[in-house]
Parts: sequence; C-alpha cells; structure tokens
Amino acid sequence: MKVPDSTKASLASRLSRHAREHHPDLTALKVRWRTNFAYVDGVTKDGTSLPLCRLRYGGSAATWGFAVYLASRDGYEDSVLPSGGLAGSPEEALDCACGLYLSGPESWLSSL
Repeated sequence: MKVPDSTKASLASRLSRHAREHHPDLTALKVRWRTNFAYVDGVTKDGTSLPLCRLRYGGSAATWGFAVYLASRDGYEDSVLPSGGLAGSPEEALDCACGLYLSGPESWLSSL
C-alpha cells in the first residue's frame, strides 16, 4: 500500500513536535521510508543516532502498526503498545520506544 506524500510529511511533523514537547533527551527525529514502513530514529544531545521504532502504514494516518527496535537483535520486532493494542497513534509508539531507550517506562506508564 503506497503511503501518500501528505501522510509522510504529516507523520514527520507530528512526531517531531511530540518529541520536542515530551522527550527533551532528543534533539531531532529522523524518519526514513521503505514501502509502507516508517523507520524512526532519535538524535540525542551528543549527536548519537538511535533507532527507536518502525511504524507500519495500514491506510490511516491516525493508526499505525508498531515494532520496537531491539538492539540485541539489530532489528525490529512487532510489539504491543502500552495501551494493549498492536496498533495505535504514532505518538504512543514514540513514547513507548523512548520510554524503553531514553527515560524509562514511567514516561509512558503515567500517560495510560
């Protein structure tokens, strides 16, 4: 399924805004595309680029499938979001990944 260019731009903007507001350990986000997958990397204050998650477009800009990056496997694993769903908002996915890799799970557990 082809992701519309407007959805690609909207996703990058939404995630960047959310990261600025909720994840001060990140100075930037990078979103790369491969078919219907968006790969989200965070850039830390020391300039390190850190893979965070993969989002799967399923036809809606509001709900995305989620896979967390596993450093131990150097790859992505489909994952359940803190709300219990296999898909959710891109912001929820970013919060989950940042909670695992940056600030600890209390950052996303408090939002449930």
